[in-house]
Parts: sequence; C-alpha cells; structure tokens
Amino acid sequence: MTTLPTPRPGHEGPEVPPLIAASLRGRRRRPSGEPPPLPRHINHSIRWYLLLGGLAAALWAGMSVPAVLGVITRGDLAVLRAVATVRTAWLTHVMLDVNAALTSQWTVRLVMLGTIAVLVAFRRFQHLAAYLVIVLAAALLLSALTLDIGRMRPAGIQILGPWQGYSQPSRPVAALALALVGVLYTLVPAGRRRNRGKWAVAIIVAALCAARLYLAVDHPTDQLTALIIAWPLAVVAFWLAVPNDVFPISYRGGRKAHLDIGGRRGAAIVTALDHQLGLAVTSVEPYGLEASAGSTPLRVQVRGPAGATTELFGKLYALSHLRSDRWYKRVRAVIYGRLEDEKPFSTVRRLVEYEDHLLRLMRDAGLPTPRPYGFVEMTPEREYLIVMEFFEDSQEIRNAQVDDRVIDDALRVVRRMWDAGIAHRDIKSSNILVRDGRVLLIDVAFAAVRPTPWRQAVDLADMMLTLALASTPEHVYERALNVFAADDVAEAFAACRSITVPSQLRSLIRADGRDLIGCFRRLAPARRSVPVQLWDIRRVAITAGLLAMIAAAVALFGVYLKVAGLL
Repeated sequence: MTTLPTPRPGHEGPEVPPLIAASLRGRRRRPSGEPPPLPRHINHSIRWYLLLGGLAAALWAGMSVPAVLGVITRGDLAVLRAVATVRTAWLTHVMLDVNAALTSQWTVRLVMLGTIAVLVAFRRFQHLAAYLVIVLAAALLLSALTLDIGRMRPAGIQILGPWQGYSQPSRPVAALALALVGVLYTLVPAGRRRNRGKWAVAIIVAALCAARLYLAVDHPTDQLTALIIAWPLAVVAFWLAVPNDVFPISYRGGRKAHLDIGGRRGAAIVTALDHQLGLAVTSVEPYGLEASAGSTPLRVQVRGPAGATTELFGKLYALSHLRSDRWYKRVRAVIYGRLEDEKPFSTVRRLVEYEDHLLRLMRDAGLPTPRPYGFVEMTPEREYLIVMEFFEDSQEIRNAQVDDRVIDDALRVVRRMWDAGIAHRDIKSSNILVRDGRVLLIDVAFAAVRPTPWRQAVDLADMMLTLALASTPEHVYERALNVFAADDVAEAFAACRSITVPSQLRSLIRADGRDLIGCFRRLAPARRSVPVQLWDIRRVAITAGLLAMIAAAVALFGVYLKVAGLL
C-alpha cells in the first residue's frame, strides 16, 4: 500500500467528523483499472445468450448461400424422416391437438394482453414500455428474415398439420416463446420462482416444437432460429432495458424505488464507505421506507471512539430514481404546467451532487438540516450513496408535542430560508422533525436556490398547515405574525393550491376534516390569487409528445399482432 506523505502545517486535509472513528484502512483512491465497489454485473447466462445470437446470425447468413442452404436442408430432412418413422394414429391425433392449442391466435393474444393488463394494474410502466418495444422489434426481425430467405415448407415428407406462408423462421414457435418469455421477465420475480418458470416455459415450447416436427410443418433449423430470436435475444434485451437490480419485480407492496441492499450491493456499500469516506461501518439496514419514493433510505451504523457506535443516514440513488425523476417532472409539466424552471438531471451523479450541495448550502445558512458527510460512488454514473447526519431521539412533528416554542421555531426556519433565498419545496410532516423542542428539517433533495417568489411563499403555507394539524389555524396565524407580516401570510395562501401541497400533507388535511386553507385565507388580508400554472410552448410540446408516444405504442402493438399473424 502506498505510504502517504506527511501533510504540511495548515494543509492537514478534512478531518473525520466528531463522534466517528476513521476506518482502519482510511480513505484510499481507486487506482485506474480497479473495478468500482459495485461493478455492473453480467451473468454467465447473458454471455451464452449472446453467443446463441451470434449462432443465429451465422445460420441466417449461411442460408443466404444456395450451397450452404442445400446442406442445411438435407440435414433438416434427415431429421424429419427419422421422426416420421414413429408416426402412429393416436400420436398424430395428440400432436395435432398440441399444435392447435399452442399456435392458436387466442392463446398468444390472451398471454400478451394479460401481461399488459397486469403491468398496467401494478403500474410497472418501465416493464410495459420494454415489453412493447421488444416484442415489436422481435416481430419485425422475424418478418425481415422470412422475406429475405423465403424458405418453403419441408419437401418430400407428408405434412400432417395446417400451415401458411414460409417456414423460416417458425413464426408460431417464436410468437409463443416470446409471449412466455415476456411473462417471465416482466411479471415473475427473479430467483427461484423465475427459474421454475423457465422450466415450465421450456416444457411448453418444447412440446410445440416436437409437435410441429412430428407434423413436418417446420424444419429443425426453422425452430432453432425462431427460438434464439424469441428467447436468448429477448432475455438480453430485457436485461438491458429493465435490469432486475434496478427494476426489481415484487408483489410485497411498498415502494418500487427501493433497492435490495443485501448480497453484493450490501458488501459494496461497506467497501465504498470505507474506501471513499474512511468510515468504519458496522451495519447497514433500510430505514423509513414508507416515507420515501425517490431513493432507498438507509440507517448506517459506524464505529465511534472507544468502540461506541454512531448512526448516520444514507440515501441510495440509482438509475431507476433518475428515470423516475425525469418522468415525474415531465408529467408535472403536462398536468400542472411549468410551475418552475426545473429540468431533469442528466445523470445519477448530478442528482446526488445537487443534494450534497444543498445540504452544505443550507447548513452554511444556519438552517437545522443534517450535517453532510459526502457521497460515495457505487457504480459509475449508475448508483451513488449520499451520507448525512442521523437525527437521533427525534420524531415527526405530527407525533410530537407542538407548543408555542415548536411553532415559533418552525416559522423561524421558513424565515431563514426566505432570507437565504432558498425554498424547501417539500414541507410536510415526515420532513419536519422535533427534538428537545427544536425543529429539524430533512430531505432537501427537492430544494431550490433563488426560486420563484410564490414558491417561497408556498413553503410558509405548507409549514403553517402542518402546524395547524397539531393546533388551530387561529393560534398558528397569531404566532406567524410575530415572524412574518400579514401580507406575507396572505401571499402564501393566495399561491396555495392542491398541487403545491405535498401529497402526504394533503392526505392529513383531508383526514383532519377542517378547512384549514380556507380558514387561513379568512384570517389573512384579502389577496388576489397568485397564478402558478402557466401554459407555455414547453408544456404544449411535452403534452403533444406524450400523446404521440401513447398513440405510437398502441399502433406499434397492432403492427406486431399483424406481423406475428395474430390479427
């Protein structure tokens, strides 16, 4: 290990924060060529699938050469003649039934439409988009191969089953395999259940292949090409579009945003915190999952002085959170208009850098936010973990005793944000903690610097609504006049709308039953409504784009059904 030079006086570098002991190894820079803590993993099966894809391409290219096609055809016919020797009346009847049942248009339609219905019901729109694109691409590839090769049905052997069109590749085999693989990789959780599902799908597809070879409606290589396109290549496409570690499939409830922190990822978290922040981690566990939709919150225990442990709070961000943030902001622009000049983050690194910057900025402004400890890189540009102070012995404001001291402190927090030119943008009960009668503010990921004036005013409205849930609007308004002018309160509730109130706070107000917003408006001076929803060219363009995408998805799925012969 490289020996570090002794720092010069006045250049000792950042110290480890109080109450936290440095790890035994200390911080270290990852040398060039060394993999990150959580390298992007490619399963061995994916490599085999790619190899099979290359085999299909070689087979297809060989069939375009007449001499090679002749050799392949002679081999196919030899296999079919051997199969024809075992034909019997009762077996022929069974094979006809199997072929009819598994190649029926309604069989594949029901599987595909059922998959789409379940994906919509569980709001797995990433999987739905991947499913539609992959099945369409596979159908177009199958159609292109059929047109280029134009191979007829087996000659010189009695064909017992119905057929139409060319035989290479086998469309019925490809359609059934693609439909069933889509079920596996969009509806079935990874692990034992998916592995069992693969065996079930393999048995079903093998039954169809055996029936069609017995009936002599396909060559063996027709089925091989169809299977490679519909299974290995489709699996690789699903792995690239909706990887399980980023978009896990689960029916246990809870947020889809939460990542599994066991196994490789759990070990990588410990390694990254050790190497990049110099923290001696003793345990990592999920924390407060029900209140977080944009990240995976964690409680991190680190070794403190004299063997004691100290708790830190971490937020794990991944590519799925970045994509969710992009869609969230686009949908907001369509439904609500361009409320603010907010744009999607370009990378996960930018997302976590922004939150780390806001934490430091708000601490410098004297706001009671968590102390930042920095962030670590798990997988470059794909996964990062930000670490901050954990407010021990604190509780949500709705579970705390809210007296005048707490109300005044909460209002002063908003006043300090106004003075610093900052808006939190997500004031709600779960983001306001109370400890020893002091208010603490967490989750600054949505905060904005130099926001629109009405957005700062809305922070005051949301804070007053949160306080009124544990008190009365009249009392909160009276205390607010000690910190804000009456016109400030009037502006806050003139800009307050359902869309400016966080969803958790809206639910609590609805459950409370009182018209808190109306009461504050009656108490404050009269003020004309402040417009917050505006139509502009960006909103029109995004709305038109989303509608066009939906129409295109429906049209493309119809094209697939026609290409696959299902319409």
